[in-house]
Amino acid sequence: MTTATTAVNPVLDAIRTHTQADNPSSFLALNSGNSIFTTPDTEGVVVYRQAGQYLVQFGGPFAAADSYDTLVDRFVEHAQERRLKLVTVQLQHSDALAYARHGFTVNQIGASWAVNLPEFSLRGSRFMQLRNKISRAFRNGLQVQEVDAEQWYGALHEIDSQWLPSKGEHARQLDFLVGQYGGPAQEHRRLFVGTIDGAPVAYISYSPVYGSRAGWMHDLSRRVPGGSPGLMEAINSTAIEVFRSEGVEWLHFGFTPFTGLDAERELPGHSASFQWLMHFLWEHGEAVYPAQTQLAYKEKWAPDLLLPEYVAFHGQASLASFAHIFRACNAF
Repeated sequence: MTTATTAVNPVLDAIRTHTQADNPSSFLALNSGNSIFTTPDTEGVVVYRQAGQYLVQFGGPFAAADSYDTLVDRFVEHAQERRLKLVTVQLQHSDALAYARHGFTVNQIGASWAVNLPEFSLRGSRFMQLRNKISRAFRNGLQVQEVDAEQWYGALHEIDSQWLPSKGEHARQLDFLVGQYGGPAQEHRRLFVGTIDGAPVAYISYSPVYGSRAGWMHDLSRRVPGGSPGLMEAINSTAIEVFRSEGVEWLHFGFTPFTGLDAERELPGHSASFQWLMHFLWEHGEAVYPAQTQLAYKEKWAPDLLLPEYVAFHGQASLASFAHIFRACNAF
């Protein structure tokens, strides 16, 4: 068994080739700081980070069908040999079923959302407020362009430096389950930037999505505080038109914890107490994660598809395991 710092090519090959789980966030496997687990006689990778005494795994194995179960078992053994606990997050439904078969406690933790672009239009009364926000941003001088990220890193860092303090005194830059820019994987992403009077005011980075609902994922996004209303909406609407002109089928909006929860989506053997916690955090967990705000933005675009996402605990569900997911994300 081997572990190593993530190399782009093996992971990229795995998420492009082994798409049976249809994980729209799979490109996050290439984030810098991730580690990978492989074995010589299997085809595929397990992506994870260590947080304290926990291994926090991202998604299920990105693996060939005949290697998937073997990699699940061997990664469990890898954790046990090191006396580490294991929790896996952002499992898709097919992953969740597999992990339940392997004896994990599996619960829904949230959902991701997607828009079918060939059918999408901002016409009609339902989008009137959205159109007004977009028009206002452009009237305020916003210009949107797709750019080469390498030439804009300084501008992106400047936006970030203003955005983060606006989130509160103790806000931290999230990682792991959130996209990045820069590094070897940047050539596969796309970046749209908004400027007013030549000054960068907002950006959205889009990551590729593979599988049966291939397209792009609305990933990392930032804006300067106190700017014109409608900046993000105007940038995203511009990107949508570019993607539609290219024949792109799907725009994904990524995973939001605590959203899309439904008792009918839970699997047999799930933890009732953890299920209650997810619903509690949806109602009262703004300090943990602004799920309601994030979902409100996604619902503006009238998504066609809700994809439930799951967390799997090796053993019983526990608050400590859940907390270490956020620790791996640099939330605290």
